[in-house]
Amino acid sequence: MLPWRRACWVSEFTLHTPRLVLRDWREGDIAPFHAMCRDPQVMRFVGPDLTRGQTAAAVAGYRNERTRDGHGFRAVELRKTGRFIGFCGVRTASPGTPLTGEPELGWRLAKTYWGQGYAREAATASIDWAFANLHDDRVLAMTAPANARSWGLMVRLGMEHRPDLDFGHRTPRPGRGGHRAHVVYSVNRTAWGRS
Repeated sequence: MLPWRRACWVSEFTLHTPRLVLRDWREGDIAPFHAMCRDPQVMRFVGPDLTRGQTAAAVAGYRNERTRDGHGFRAVELRKTGRFIGFCGVRTASPGTPLTGEPELGWRLAKTYWGQGYAREAATASIDWAFANLHDDRVLAMTAPANARSWGLMVRLGMEHRPDLDFGHRTPRPGRGGHRAHVVYSVNRTAWGRS
């Protein structure tokens, strides 16, 4: 295990941007995260609405990733108010996709906070953090092809579409069998340093 990862385990993680704080998850985040995960617009390309128990399990999973890897998806709050608005971060991608084991950038914000540059601000800070603290040469992100808001942000971040990594992912939506298509975008360390 790398020394910096061990150090991350013993102290609370916080990453500040001009308007946001990316931090470890707290019990108080579960209720607003659950409300977010019941919004059909937020969940349109993600999967079915989550129950309260499923939301709590997701938060527990994010915490476990932090313990295991020293990094993961972080709660995001507004600096001025401390209000929880969603999550963003870089985690080690789960098995079952071409991203497995690589740094995966992800984010999800409550709809009230869309279109204000918060996702880009948090994602930029997350990529900066990844290249400063991880040894990987690239960061990947994935989304549904129809999710133009998501892959549009990937493009604005300087990420490039990687058709060779696009894949079908088993859908978690009840009543819909088969696989959902996903597109994959990537940015490498050298390109990020030039942006």
